[in-house]
Formats: sequence, C-alpha cells, structure tokens
Amino acid sequence: MPNAKPKVVHDGWDDDVREFLNDEVELLPWDAAGPEPIGIYTYGHAHVGDEMLDRLPNVKIVSNYGVGVDHIDVAACNRRGIPVGNTPSVLNGATADMGLALMLAAGRRMAEGERYARSDEFLHHDPGYMLGREIHSTTLGIFGMGAIGREVAKRALAFDMDVLYYNRRRRPDVEEELGVQYVSFSDLLGRSDYVMLCCPLTEETRNVIDADALAKMKPTATLVNIARGGVVDTEALTAALTERKIYAAGLDVTEPEPLPRGHPMLALDNVVIMPHLGSATVQTRRMMAKNSVENLKRGLRGEPLLNEVKA
Repeated sequence: MPNAKPKVVHDGWDDDVREFLNDEVELLPWDAAGPEPIGIYTYGHAHVGDEMLDRLPNVKIVSNYGVGVDHIDVAACNRRGIPVGNTPSVLNGATADMGLALMLAAGRRMAEGERYARSDEFLHHDPGYMLGREIHSTTLGIFGMGAIGREVAKRALAFDMDVLYYNRRRRPDVEEELGVQYVSFSDLLGRSDYVMLCCPLTEETRNVIDADALAKMKPTATLVNIARGGVVDTEALTAALTERKIYAAGLDVTEPEPLPRGHPMLALDNVVIMPHLGSATVQTRRMMAKNSVENLKRGLRGEPLLNEVKA
C-alpha cells in the first residue's frame, strides 16, 4: 500500500507527542517485531540495543525524548547506519533550575522543614531549631561544564558563589565568560561546599562518586545530582549520609530508579529526592516532544536530524 503510514515502535507518549505526530505514523507496541517497523521512539528509558535492532531489521531512525541516551546503544545503531536523535538545549534551563532548587532544599533543610510545619509537633517558633547551611557566598563545584553546567554556573553567580568546575576538556570560553575556575576533580571535591553533578553517564563517569570521592568532600558539604543516577554509587552515598560524613544530598535521579521501597536512603532526613523532574516543566516538555517527533519524521524520510548523537 503506497499510502500506508510508516510503523514506529514506541514505549510511551504524552498528549504533546501525540499532537506533533499528527496521526502521520502508526504506533506499535515495544515488543513488535518483523520487517515493517522502520522507526523507534523512546519516551521512557527502555533499552535499545543489538537484540532489539535484530528484531527490527529495517529501522531507519531511533528518536529519543530527552537528551540522555545511556539507555540506547548508540554504537550499535551507528554500526547499522541508524541515526539516533535526542533533544539537547531545550531542557538546559529547566534542569539547571532543578539543580539550584535541590541545592537550596538540601542546604536549608526545606523538605524536612516542610514536613515539620505540617506536623502536630510544630506548636511554636524556635529560633534555634533546624538550622541549615547558607548557599550565598559559598563555593560550588560543578562536575561537567557542558550546556547544563554552564546554566548552573550562571545561576550560582547570582548567589555570589565562587564557582569551580571540572570537565573532561577545559573550557576557556566559559572561564572568560563567567569567571569560573578550572580545578582537578580531587580539588573540586575538597574545596566545594556544594558539588553538583551535570555530566553524562559514560563508562568513565559511572560510579565516579564512590566512597573514595565522598571521603574527599567536606563534612559540611552537600552533593547534588541532576545528571544520571549511575554517576553515584548509591550504597556509598547512603553510608556517607547515614554516618554524616557529608552534610546532605539533593537527588533528582537515583540508581536504581526508583529506589526500592524500604531502601535505607528513603528513611534519611538529610537527603532530598525528586522523581526525575529535572526537565519536567510544561514549556520544556512540550519542546522536547516537538523536537523528538521532528527527529523521528526526518529520520523516516531519510533527512538530517535536528540533533544527532554519535558514539
């Protein structure tokens, strides 16, 4: 049938995705197989690798709703000549906002305070109760000075923070623009009052925040993760928080995600955990839907993508 809609395997969508698809493709369930599907659309974090690509031999495009592609074997796609699209840039501001929100919430004990304010125990104001740690005029260390890290740095400067950073490649352009200071990873951990993770999850960064790294942080320091859960060794962080080896943590992501119910980290009062809401704003999610669908349509037509990821 010459006018048949192209078939696309997917693992979910929302109303914005559906709107931008404009009924131009036929959506199939994730476990579909055979030669007919020619596109893969990843809305969640379902894995795309050789096994799936073997099952779908004629795929022309893998389009990801989001910037992180650690759930997609990009090298396997590249070997088969399949482009992988993602949605960078549009979520940088929203994710950086979440980083600052978590820094404030963890440093000033806001989640703990909010629970107390709603409880039966809050009967009078005590000026000496639930003291937090200041954010303004302290030192922020950013691990990963990409687009999101740069947005975090811009916001931190408005709090009169001294900003250090470590990145795989030094960024003289950002240093000149924002006045941030490049330091070694070890110095970043040792000198920072707040350490914010803004790096991609790779083989080099997996569990980079382990027991040794946490031991280098100040006992008054707070760790903030807006990257991927796998960048942090969960058990090492749980131990460090439990034993008060660091002051607090603010996590938008965890490994695994979600943490198993009953995990000891969930019982701690010095950690703020969000359900992966870094880019969860109306405006940003709509742009992610628009760009990911555009990548999908371009890939189906054999055209260059808005954004393509290479291994």
